[in-house]
Amino acid sequence: MGDLVDSFWAVARQVRHVSATMLAAWDLNPSQARALRALTRHGEMRPGELARHLRITPRSATEFVDGLADRGLVERIADPGDRRAVRLRLTERGASTAAAIHEARAEEARRVFDRLPEHDRAELARILTVLRRAAEDHPAADGC
Repeated sequence: MGDLVDSFWAVARQVRHVSATMLAAWDLNPSQARALRALTRHGEMRPGELARHLRITPRSATEFVDGLADRGLVERIADPGDRRAVRLRLTERGASTAAAIHEARAEEARRVFDRLPEHDRAELARILTVLRRAAEDHPAADGC
């Protein structure tokens, strides 16, 4: 079991390192890239919704969004259903940055996973789905 755990964490560290290095080209960190991905995937949302997607406190989301807005990646717009509230949406620059990051990640994934035969990739995807669901069901996952 020790070799399995060591191998798992070694691959996870390598993926995080490659991801962080790749994101440096856009001067973004992984959390900021996740925010762009959440807005791409789910569309406009209130800052509190983004905080839930990122698993950060709503208070932290304000500073976080300020940084993205200062870079011209996200803009605040009036919420049509509540004049006191704002919604967040990607700017054109934010959308193109998110698309470029997505393509760079897909290319890196192809480079890594193409080393495996198709049946091994399918089996790995199945196994990782099981492990991801188990991790999401774990009580400690709420604090991640």
